[in-house]
Amino acid sequence: SCGRLGALVSEMSEFGKLESRELALARQDFDLTELTQQLASGMHEGSDRGVTLETRCAEPLFVTGDRTRISAALNALIYSALRERGEPGNLIVQCSRVAGTPPWAVIAIGDAAAVAALAHVVPETAPPFDEWRGGLGLALPVARRVIEAHGGALWSGDSGQPRGASALRLPLRT
Repeated sequence: SCGRLGALVSEMSEFGKLESRELALARQDFDLTELTQQLASGMHEGSDRGVTLETRCAEPLFVTGDRTRISAALNALIYSALRERGEPGNLIVQCSRVAGTPPWAVIAIGDAAAVAALAHVVPETAPPFDEWRGGLGLALPVARRVIEAHGGALWSGDSGQPRGASALRLPLRT
């Protein structure tokens, strides 16, 4: 209980610093594809319910940012999608490159239909993201603010998408 309380206080502190733009972010180049595959390979949430996780990441996608914080944000999104999956099935984490100015790295998380709808579209203005779904923790609100602090966006699928389907975009290193 003490550990969980300590983690919540830490999340609240980080959340406040992100909101006030006082949080210093490290700036380093890293491969978002490699990070995504590493995080997904360590996820086992949902396996007891018959939920499997598949990564589809074909090419390196280099971004510049705070690898540790982006890792925590991506981890929270994948974990949330696995936790919210009610029935057995396959969830996909897909990495793609989307042309634009700037070019984007897009990571879509969901079932096959959700990933097809989310993976190759980078909306000018990101649709809403329900950051308060699935509990009282601050992991998803912090994730959204971390992604936005890096010039990216986080969004959910439309109302026809399963719960937990989401996508994020980050500018590719140029």
